[in-house]
Amino acid sequence: MPGRGGKSYDGSARHGPARPAPLSSLPCRLMEPHVLGSVLFGCELTASTKSYTFQVDDEGDSEHILALSVVCLTDGAKDECNVVEVVGRNHENQEIAVPVANLKLSCQPLLSLDNFELQPPVTFRLAAGSGPVHLAGWHRIVHREDASFEDDLSDEEEDDLSEEEELPPIKPAKK
Repeated sequence: MPGRGGKSYDGSARHGPARPAPLSSLPCRLMEPHVLGSVLFGCELTASTKSYTFQVDDEGDSEHILALSVVCLTDGAKDECNVVEVVGRNHENQEIAVPVANLKLSCQPLLSLDNFELQPPVTFRLAAGSGPVHLAGWHRIVHREDASFEDDLSDEEEDDLSEEEELPPIKPAKK
């Protein structure tokens, strides 16, 4: 948005603070009331502990998502290739192993995964190298009933949310 006295996107002069969008026009997704919580996740893979399985108890009304943020070599790592792979299930429910990181102390000791989302159960395996490799991220718990709250809106409520408040046109300042 343009600042005070700047030009708006349509090229007209704009004076004064920008007007915020009316609350009724903001999308409901910004509020995310269906997320119950996020818990920090971390595990370490070493020569003696080559795999770690992340699984949750199925509570029936919640969905669990594991969002990986970073994979990094930790103190004591050798200058060797450390390959970390994720073992999960594909759309045909067959086990599949996919390498997600190849770390080397002198070259790439850390890899950001930008909250790479996985559905548990999922296993992390040190396919090559001796580590130690640390994985960190977030375990998110989402309530299934609330995840579709937008579908439960009545037609009248949807019309109210989709209509934007008409603002009077901005007049250019007199010089």
